[in-house]
Amino acid sequence: MPYRSDQALTSVSKINDGQPWPIGSTISEKGVNFSVAAPQALKVSLLIFRFPNDKSPCQIIDLKKNNRSGDYWHVEVEGLTAGACYGYEVINENNKDNPSKQPLLIDPCSRSIYGWENYKRFNYDELDLEKDYKKNKNYLQYLKSCVCERNFFDFKNYPRPRHSWHKTVIYELHVGGFTKSQDSEISRSKKGTYLGLIEKLPYLKELGITTLELLPVFAFDPDDSPKGVSNYWGYSPINWFTPHIEYVVDKDPNCARNEFIKLVQECHKLDLEVILDVVYNHTTEGNEKGPTISWKGFGDSTYYHKSKEQEYLDVSGCGNSIAANNPITRHLIVESLKCWANELGVDGFRFDLGIALSRGKNLKPLERPPLFEEIENDPQLSQLKLISEPWDCGGLYSLSNFPAEKIRTWNGKFRDEIRKFWRGDRDCAWGVKDKLIGSPSIYKKTGKTPNFSINFITSHDGYTLNDLVSFNSKHNFSNGENNRDGDNNNHSCNYGVEGPTSNTATEAIRNKQKRNLMASLLLSHGVPMILMGDETGRTQGGNNNVWCQDSPLGWMQWGNNCCDFELKEFIIKLLKIRKTFSELFCPNEYLNDDLLDEEKLWIKWHGIKLGEPDWGDWSHTLGYCFNKPHEGTISWIGINAYDQAMNFELPKALSPWLKVLDTRKSSPSNNEQDFYENIKNQKNIQLESKSFVLLIAESYFKKNSL
Repeated sequence: MPYRSDQALTSVSKINDGQPWPIGSTISEKGVNFSVAAPQALKVSLLIFRFPNDKSPCQIIDLKKNNRSGDYWHVEVEGLTAGACYGYEVINENNKDNPSKQPLLIDPCSRSIYGWENYKRFNYDELDLEKDYKKNKNYLQYLKSCVCERNFFDFKNYPRPRHSWHKTVIYELHVGGFTKSQDSEISRSKKGTYLGLIEKLPYLKELGITTLELLPVFAFDPDDSPKGVSNYWGYSPINWFTPHIEYVVDKDPNCARNEFIKLVQECHKLDLEVILDVVYNHTTEGNEKGPTISWKGFGDSTYYHKSKEQEYLDVSGCGNSIAANNPITRHLIVESLKCWANELGVDGFRFDLGIALSRGKNLKPLERPPLFEEIENDPQLSQLKLISEPWDCGGLYSLSNFPAEKIRTWNGKFRDEIRKFWRGDRDCAWGVKDKLIGSPSIYKKTGKTPNFSINFITSHDGYTLNDLVSFNSKHNFSNGENNRDGDNNNHSCNYGVEGPTSNTATEAIRNKQKRNLMASLLLSHGVPMILMGDETGRTQGGNNNVWCQDSPLGWMQWGNNCCDFELKEFIIKLLKIRKTFSELFCPNEYLNDDLLDEEKLWIKWHGIKLGEPDWGDWSHTLGYCFNKPHEGTISWIGINAYDQAMNFELPKALSPWLKVLDTRKSSPSNNEQDFYENIKNQKNIQLESKSFVLLIAESYFKKNSL
């Protein structure tokens, strides 16, 4: 049972010096120990509140010299327990002449936060208080920290699934948007919550995915957005330790951790991993014009990259950039990761603009960033799934040479090459060949395996799969920025009509292209990631940047009238093929594309004629087969991105060919007897324009029966 805030404060009996470790607020034998880093502080005061909505504290504790150890200020307060409400006020060089400009600060290490019902961003921007500020300040308007238990997750009863990388399939979703739709069949109180998502886990399990990647669930600022819209995606953190309150059914902040833990427990019961999209590259405090909520007040030159002129340096596109090279900042990030991994049970992390965390003094890229070294040498964190975006907004792009040994990267080149090839662009055949076999041109030269590549066609940041084949141009006017936001280079195609259409021929080619794109993704080497709703044709109306659209534009679509269930069944079939024939489609190492090792599976490349692959810039076809040493050819894939049908010669198979997949038709049935088609002609096959065909030798198919 969670503690109620009005039960948390007993009589404050005694104030002790306290200890600098652990950081944050920790329940001790006598009460609560508080520790916070404030290197530039001239004075630190701990404020204790009897109730979260109190306008003034019941006790103010000014910390002295004996409460400081190096950069850390600490105190133990007897008589407190879990649920206690507190905050800090810090005087430093920036505000010593006008301390009334310093708001109440939340602890950067808060496990839970009070005050959301009264929080407004402008409260922190428009401070104009009297000199005797401690008597006149209205503390009701500020967020406050909450003391929490730090119990470890119950891994004994809910162990980590620990899916191997090469058999991992990721599904990226937004916790709030996944169940907010009127058609989600989730009770009103649970829509858009951690508990609501639990009710949809069987749906995700049915798809065949292994891993959920959740868009940011750190407590974030919904007001950090232009007027008229909200910060929906959550890339605007207020704190790195606290689950976001809007995704909680019981709005008591003490329940947020419990409900998130319940979600992770239920995922683990279904053998589903949970990865968090974490935002450590910037915070909601922005630049000098932004509010001071936490980090700025404790030491903006510690937590943020700043110039000699004390201007905020920005490679995040959000006003500030976190100085992960600083030991104090780095320690806080690592403690945050351990909180989510050890206390809340998550199985991995995807670092938003992660390469930004490799920047050192003056934003210089570091060859061996200390943050990643510390993570990879930690005995607990190093065992988790770690993924990063390899780019930031300052132009740094480290895909093949990401400065960490164990961190996988989002492969944006896979996305672009596959999109362009199926659209019919020239000079794509060689690039697509490389991407289908795990991008060896990118990763192999650095000694990495195919599953260092996180392959995706779509993600939250861009078009959905449906919109990719329905729009030539972005349609972001509803974001309020006159269509200036969002990427202009989408490699999309509308096939004759912009947006929805009743033209059956246009719909047919669009549907076929969706199948082609998903087949290319799910039957390629590397770790595939599917975007929320792509399996049922979710649309955002051509908006490729719904970061501020907490509306049907950004929500999962569930209704029978707007879902393509044939596409869903097709994707289920693809994932079954990938899992069943894992040595073909998700190998743990690169396959040779010639007979170099007589004991290993190898690939032979063809074109429309056997042994004659066409890599010219005019080529739109690929053919390749998988071969078993000492046995023969066991599988063949033919890809035709031309706008006309092409006849392909077939290699001799180990046993008669079975057609297992053909994207010219939707293949809605997943019964085992409908998984394949016997073909009479074993020497050549005609591929319809814009189609993808998979053949498997009958004996090999039956040996690995679906």
